[in-house]
Amino acid sequence: MKEGPDITRIAALIGDPTRASMLGVLMGGKALTAGELAKEAGVSPATASGHLARLCAADLIWVRRQGRHRPARAKSVELDR
Repeated sequence: MKEGPDITRIAALIGDPTRASMLGVLMGGKALTAGELAKEAGVSPATASGHLARLCAADLIWVRRQGRHRPARAKSVELDR
């Protein structure tokens, strides 16, 4: 068994143009809702929500409930050197 992250799984996730676009926007440091990310990526809010769920399940982003809104943020990644 190999140690470390399964980069093939992560590569497959970010290989999708919509998810890559959304993740790129989130890496700018802002917390954005599915609706805001949908506009950035040119997809429907429902489609953006599905992509956010996959990114969250892969532990690449986190989503925090703020009233009716659920803004997403990219997680920090610290690499062992």
